[in-house]
Amino acid sequence: MKMKRRDFMNVSALGTGATILGSITACEASSQAETPMSALDQLTSRTKDIKPISVEERMARIAKAQDLMDKNNIQAILLDAGTSMDYFTGMKWGGSERPMLAIIPAKGEVSYICPGFEEERLHELIIIGKKVYPWQEDENPYLQIKNALSEYGIESGTIGIEERVRFFIVDGFKKIAPQFELVSADPVTIPCRLIKSANEIALMQRATEITIEAIKIGLTFLKEGGSPSDFSSAVAQAHQKMGAKHAFALANFGEASAFPHGSIQPQILKKGDVVLVDCGCEVEGYNSDISRTIVFGAEPTARQQEVWNLEKEAQAAGFEAAKLGAPMGDIDAASRKVITDAGFGPDYQLPGLPHRTGHGIGMDGHEWGNAVRGNELILEPGMCFSIEPNISIVGEFGVRHEDCVYMTESGPVWFSKPSPSISQPFE
Repeated sequence: MKMKRRDFMNVSALGTGATILGSITACEASSQAETPMSALDQLTSRTKDIKPISVEERMARIAKAQDLMDKNNIQAILLDAGTSMDYFTGMKWGGSERPMLAIIPAKGEVSYICPGFEEERLHELIIIGKKVYPWQEDENPYLQIKNALSEYGIESGTIGIEERVRFFIVDGFKKIAPQFELVSADPVTIPCRLIKSANEIALMQRATEITIEAIKIGLTFLKEGGSPSDFSSAVAQAHQKMGAKHAFALANFGEASAFPHGSIQPQILKKGDVVLVDCGCEVEGYNSDISRTIVFGAEPTARQQEVWNLEKEAQAAGFEAAKLGAPMGDIDAASRKVITDAGFGPDYQLPGLPHRTGHGIGMDGHEWGNAVRGNELILEPGMCFSIEPNISIVGEFGVRHEDCVYMTESGPVWFSKPSPSISQPFE
């Protein structure tokens, strides 16, 4: 099935009674799709050819973590159920009040602590490591952490705690094994997850491509008198039809677009409203994140066009500042200068840019590597982050262009290219 782009400028949206301003994708089979719903129905999976992260790559991650443990004098790190456990071991497990933990020692194989009644299920899921230390409902689970460390030959010393390990687990282990010094595992886990491999970047690129198509479809569902859910539900369906895990799809109209994460007030779409959308999905656990701003059903006012253009200039300045060897804070400084030089702000004051210019992205939608004032983290190949200076004018509207980049040996590369114009969200 071929995909063909069509540009619609102030026209009725194919019999829906909607008028939209933007660029959408219509699907063709033997004839061109006639309605937004038919375009949605014709979507097919775009993930059948993807390559998941291999066991070999996960083993290389563990080897890197063990090297960093050695350099930081950490005997082992403790991982709770969640993203970092998945990153290193491929284990997907929902956190509960019953601790299920992974231990990566500085030397040796990964081992697991789990509820006794879950042991067989855990063995079904394990792809890295073999040893499991089960605990029964009437036993102290933290004794098994101590036992596992002892079998590694670790009787005392420094244990790294990954940042998402919940407090009750840390507290319980500390009480049963006070001879260990518990420290942050950030010097181990952050350098591993911060730098993405070519495989990780490929998964994020696919997630981005899927979200681009989903947004194009979603925009065709905007209609006068409609609500944000018209857009959001269409994007969610598009993500799923293309084989991705839907993460989020937000739409804010008119004055609500000035709130970066939306408003709880009811929103009814009117001609001439600024529409700010923010969407993302996951492919094999890796995220996309894209925002676009258009004007619905009418030519933009001079004020809307001026602010939209200023936002585009600020995003371009942030991209230009993303140079290898430069601190991440330079990105925020460059984007913010464009906005404050135009009379907004200063700093985080409104109207203006009320938040950082960008955030890291990977297996979590927001992770390490923020483009924020004072961040001296040096840009390296493999780092991935958004560039999204946001101009919020409370009482009027807001504009945000959000695209993510990955750093290469030659500098930054866009996952999604910036919006060409206020009437064309995508190339």
